[in-house]
Amino acid sequence: MSVLLRTGVGTLCAAARAVIPCLWRGKCFSSGKELGENSPVTPMLRHLMYKIKSTGPITVAEYMREVLTNPAKGYYVHHDMLGEKGDFITSPEISQIFGEVFSQLGSVLKNSDISVHLVEVSQKLSEIQAVTLIEENVPLERNAGSLVYMKGVTKSGLPISWYRDIQDVPKGYSFYLAHEFFDVLPVHKFQKTPQGWREVFIDIDPQASDKLRFVLAPCATPAEAFIWSGETRDHVEVCPDAGVIIQELSQRIARAGGAALIADYGHDGTKTDTFRGFCGHKLHDVLIAPGTADLTADVDFSYLRRMTQGKVASLGPITQQMFLKNMGIDVRLKVLLDNSDEPSTRQQLLQGYDMLMNSKKMGERFNFFALVPHQRLPNGSHQMNARKSNPSPAPVAGFDELAWR
Repeated sequence: MSVLLRTGVGTLCAAARAVIPCLWRGKCFSSGKELGENSPVTPMLRHLMYKIKSTGPITVAEYMREVLTNPAKGYYVHHDMLGEKGDFITSPEISQIFGEVFSQLGSVLKNSDISVHLVEVSQKLSEIQAVTLIEENVPLERNAGSLVYMKGVTKSGLPISWYRDIQDVPKGYSFYLAHEFFDVLPVHKFQKTPQGWREVFIDIDPQASDKLRFVLAPCATPAEAFIWSGETRDHVEVCPDAGVIIQELSQRIARAGGAALIADYGHDGTKTDTFRGFCGHKLHDVLIAPGTADLTADVDFSYLRRMTQGKVASLGPITQQMFLKNMGIDVRLKVLLDNSDEPSTRQQLLQGYDMLMNSKKMGERFNFFALVPHQRLPNGSHQMNARKSNPSPAPVAGFDELAWR
């Protein structure tokens, strides 16, 4: 049995890009605010400008892929972005309760032969993971040219391996966890116009040669094929890479069993322009100083649901607030508070709980979504379109109200 944790940024597929020698129209979005006069010219910005001058405007997806994972200048390749000194902080770092609630899921695996497989393209993040997880007395095996570029043994004695692509991970009965992963995969952005859908590209600003701007393609582009035929919004973000990963996970789960749990910022096909940047824990204009800030776009869970193609059942999305409550976070908080005499520890626990559960913080912004085999549900139910407004059709941990027996 294997547990796959998808933690990094993958480069699985890219839509074709057409260079069209027509008139490109400037367009403003909430993610492309007025640029400051003294915005720095970073190495990544120089690289992007050379690329645009050579081949023409680039898609938002290509921009994200270059900025985040370019081997020489990519944000995830060289930056230490986590924690208080980084650009963002994740749920496990906010409070120990988050990890302790999730540890309950591991109870079903305690009598199994378990191995851990991490898919991570960022060398920086893989080193951080190794320091946290690996037994100090057991040296890491490293082979940069291999599909398994690092191997080791965890502090609890489990074999652990690092890969760059999910396709390289051995198939078998597995539980997949993707926490804040899908929101950094490259998205294509589209705007509905009187002439039909037009893709959003990024070009050099003609008014300022060292700045970038958004433009609309003058005609249809190949990536338009990714837009759902029933789409009613006037602006959409589509992530083909996410679709490829969901299809791979669905096929694996349908054939070998297991499940997938996806936790991320997102929506169920309701939001439009969510592309944004973060630097120093603050919102950052995505077009300023590329390579120095994290880029993200909310996950469209309705798209992920469609990409399962009926091979597995999907549950959710439901809010983090509801999921953690169903997992017993209130009970765990009470136990920790009752066993703590330190006022500072108690205050830290309460502050962490508030950040995770408060609807104005992470409680309703963060969502959980699951993939399970159809036979996992009562009578082999094929109700794969369970939405957050409806109860899930089976007692699945986190997706049904906690019941005491």
